[in-house]
Amino acid sequence: MEISDKFKNIYRHWKYHTNSPFSPTSPKIDLDKSYLDQIGKFAIARMKIWEKIERRFNPPFTVDPILQRYRFCNIYRELDKQTIEYHTLLYDIRDNLDLWLLNMMFCRLICRYETIGHIGLLSYDRRNNEKVFEKLKALPSPKYGTAYVFPISVIMRSRYPSREQFFCFYLPKIMKSCIKVIRLFDRIGVADGVEKVLPVFKYNLRFHWTEALIDLAYQYPQYIDLFKRFPIGPGSTPTMRILNKTANPENTCLALMRAGFKNFPYLSYGRKQVWLSAENWEGICCEFRKYDNLQHGKGRKRIFTYTT
Repeated sequence: MEISDKFKNIYRHWKYHTNSPFSPTSPKIDLDKSYLDQIGKFAIARMKIWEKIERRFNPPFTVDPILQRYRFCNIYRELDKQTIEYHTLLYDIRDNLDLWLLNMMFCRLICRYETIGHIGLLSYDRRNNEKVFEKLKALPSPKYGTAYVFPISVIMRSRYPSREQFFCFYLPKIMKSCIKVIRLFDRIGVADGVEKVLPVFKYNLRFHWTEALIDLAYQYPQYIDLFKRFPIGPGSTPTMRILNKTANPENTCLALMRAGFKNFPYLSYGRKQVWLSAENWEGICCEFRKYDNLQHGKGRKRIFTYTT
């Protein structure tokens, strides 16, 4: 399916993802073919659901009872609602890397679009940030999302012991130093980027920085290459271990780009296929674990609701 203008316009990385990821240096490891086929069926079905929703078909979108009843992230993360909301919100400032990344990190830490709408964005002006702080502090719960849980224990003994203080005062203080490091990146992998920026940031928010650097790759692909070394989270690690019991999960993820899926309905950009990156594969493996758990009566049950 050709990417619509809606998605073409809010991201700037698409043409980079039409290049073949089959690098000569990509690891060649054996993958459990039977298990990969199961993952493929899941990924193809989930992508077809997205296509039907995008084309405004009427539900049900699938005969699969698990996919019909429960909610899963899209195969391409760029198509997820919150990612679209944040990139649309920050569209007008994306030519200002310092301001854009400050607020993308702010958005990912809060993880609730409605909250950002109430309190506004951060800047490098303390007076503005004091106003944002007061609005955030006064906002009733729930004001934070649950997808990326902020580890409050990381900041409890710091000079910024509350989330509100940390977000509104520490982020503007430290982000320019982090961006100085990022400006030196030359299409490095997200895993390498996180390892370089965390010592400067000084707090171990590895997961949130992974998310922010993915977003960075969507708007500033000259810095981050999503087809290179990518962090494997706890949600996808079990799937990677089943695909290959002995390999490093990061290498399994890179090997998956080479393996691919037969008959997968890839997005296309300018009539060229948009390949699944290491970031996409890590997400697929995480979502498949949820799917497999639900098939066996386990796991968190997030009910899918369709709204026109």
